[in-house]
Amino acid sequence: MKTEVLCWSCGVLAALLCLWVPACVSQQTTPSPQQKSKLKFRLAGYPRKHNEGRIEVFYNEEWGTICDDDFSLENALVLCKQLGFISATGWSHSAKYGKGAGRIWLDNVQCSGSEKSIGDCKSRGWGNSDCTHDEDAGVVCKDERLPGFVESNVIDQVEENRVEEVRLRPVVATAKKRMPITEGIVEVKYKDGWAQICDVDWNSKNSRVICGMMGFPNERKANRNFYKQIKKRAAKAKPKIIGSGLRQKPKPKSKSKPKHNEGSVSGKRLYTARQQNHYLLRSVACTGNEVHLSVCPLQFNKGNATASCEGGMPVVVSCVPGPQFSASNSQKKKQKSTFRVRLKGGAKIGEGRVEVLNNNEWGTVCDDRWSLQAASVVCRELGFGSAKEALTGARMGQGMGPIHMNEVNCNGQEKSIWDCQFKNITSEDCQHAEDASIKCNIPYMAYENTIRLTGGRTRYEGRVEVVTVDNNGTESWGIICGEGWGTREAMVVCRQLGLGFANHGLQETWYWDSSNVTEMVISGVKCTGDEMSLSLCQHHPTVNCQKAATRFSAGVICSETASDLILNAPLVQQTVYIEDRPLHMLYCAAEENCLSKSAAKANWPYGHRRLLRFSSQIHNIGRADFRPKAGRHSWVWHECHRHYHSMDIFTHYDLLSVNGTKVADGHKASFCLEDTECQEGVSKRYECANFGEQGITVGCWDLYRHDIDCQWIDMTDVKPGNYILQIVINPNYEVAESDFTNNGMKCNCKYDGHRIWLHNCHIGDAFSEEAERRFEQYPGQLNNQIS
Repeated sequence: MKTEVLCWSCGVLAALLCLWVPACVSQQTTPSPQQKSKLKFRLAGYPRKHNEGRIEVFYNEEWGTICDDDFSLENALVLCKQLGFISATGWSHSAKYGKGAGRIWLDNVQCSGSEKSIGDCKSRGWGNSDCTHDEDAGVVCKDERLPGFVESNVIDQVEENRVEEVRLRPVVATAKKRMPITEGIVEVKYKDGWAQICDVDWNSKNSRVICGMMGFPNERKANRNFYKQIKKRAAKAKPKIIGSGLRQKPKPKSKSKPKHNEGSVSGKRLYTARQQNHYLLRSVACTGNEVHLSVCPLQFNKGNATASCEGGMPVVVSCVPGPQFSASNSQKKKQKSTFRVRLKGGAKIGEGRVEVLNNNEWGTVCDDRWSLQAASVVCRELGFGSAKEALTGARMGQGMGPIHMNEVNCNGQEKSIWDCQFKNITSEDCQHAEDASIKCNIPYMAYENTIRLTGGRTRYEGRVEVVTVDNNGTESWGIICGEGWGTREAMVVCRQLGLGFANHGLQETWYWDSSNVTEMVISGVKCTGDEMSLSLCQHHPTVNCQKAATRFSAGVICSETASDLILNAPLVQQTVYIEDRPLHMLYCAAEENCLSKSAAKANWPYGHRRLLRFSSQIHNIGRADFRPKAGRHSWVWHECHRHYHSMDIFTHYDLLSVNGTKVADGHKASFCLEDTECQEGVSKRYECANFGEQGITVGCWDLYRHDIDCQWIDMTDVKPGNYILQIVINPNYEVAESDFTNNGMKCNCKYDGHRIWLHNCHIGDAFSEEAERRFEQYPGQLNNQIS
């Protein structure tokens, strides 16, 4: 126990007072406002979720822990609020999340729960403790943020600011122009510049950590001799200083100044500078599983970080990019996936809900004991770097279907999440509200530098402008023809700019015409929606735009969240049947084009139509409500059914032959989008009555019963045989969603002329590629017995 003594007389007086006032030995006063302003908090340790862990406090320029003596839920409540969570659900003792290091700042903390800071609670005083790190306290916070709390992008485990930012500085000039940068000198942010690491005793485990931070799954051995030669050449050639180090930036090079000697390799090709290296770190000892260099045991050079690196040189690391970022890979062609893990529902590349493939069916992972180690294994398996965040509580939206894994436990060295230890679970163990998700480190590609939004009210909207380069290498900005521009093109733009999901893709932007850019440089842009950059989408070789005025240029509105509709496939299979419906009961349906073309030639009102009926239950599993694109002012009133149509086409119903030819179809305008039912704890927000607002709330579903008009396919002209029933929600991409791959559903279908059977009903992306091929090649049922 360390006690500060201001003067001898004060110490004597204090001792005498304590003899008369016993309470003075148990608690001390709170720190001054100046001290409290310096307090920072973080969660650390393993294994843990992002909302739990060992509590660590930054006080007096040093991180430390809190002892578990007298710890309570009230203490945890105060700490969780300071961490940005709304409340605490529990706390732990005896270093459950591992032992911390450094000081134990607080002991015998007693809070009432109403304090704004842990410094306002009673305790023995800062730095006054008789505990060891075996008694470090932990907290479990409710996984819900305080309103207005800004979530940090920094990994929780990052230690102090000394090693918060790391970069790879390429040494050869041409390497800087190629993206991503896979090889270079490792530099760490230091004061107003960058410092190096001495490579003595540097090993591949350290390189693995650096590559993971840079967004690469693996490391490879760098050619150290090559860099030694470059160092010697640079010393002889004395090239201009470009880029890094703690030195001041050089003055701009005069255009009239002659070029370096063409024979000087270092003068022409080298990007590095002949400079005094600044070695901040002299020793790094990573295990290879860390998500950030700062988590590794580090030894810093004391003083001004200019110590030499005897017998060594600056650390050089070379990384292996994943398939999506490989220079040899044509990114325009979609890679054939053989992974047994995938990400869904994320706005950016390298983030999303984790789904794994088991028995040819995709399912989710429960978040119990979900950790950064497990998240990093998934990230590297998919060709990304280590994990930035391991998210719990379905933060990337809830999945549907099975939950395949629970309590995943990885050590970080596994090649696949399937190599980790895990538990098989039942529906009672976990719900989709506990689906795990991740955010991975990905390589920096500089895509955002070639595109911008102008004229919008916020940075999330505006007219799209792109960079073009002429034959002389001069860069200029231009606009995009709005013809054919839609939601999928807007998705790519929003992703490229890091602005989340697309909300709208606009073909007219006259109200955003605040830029002096008027030249239309691209037309006919066609994207799948998965591209990382607009430059990877198809477009006309030369500009061909019928409406070339600037008011018809393309624009976007982006959003941090989006809806995601998905159909309940088993319900379709359970509710299907055939009805022969008299024509005199189908006038309204005919008016809304819900019958096949041959119905127009029928002898109305006599005769009947054969209808394939079923129920549709459409869930919103995204992170934003699904709302019609059109506002209420443009909804169309249909007197026949006495309701408003908020979308022209909401679903397509098709009956296909086994070779994919359409033999019957139907469509359903959104009679009314409303919340029929919701998950527990979710309130309905939309209903059709009294010209109410239409939409589907997150966590709710809209049920179209089998017995309402147009909830069918007119199969009057269909002959007996084997078919495929296909249903597609939001088929024209009118409303933006986070994922369109799950909007379709297919079933094998047998029709004998009187009855119909459906089987193998599934969402379009629910099966493995192998199972989907078997489905498409299915020869048909030989009898009516469905095995």
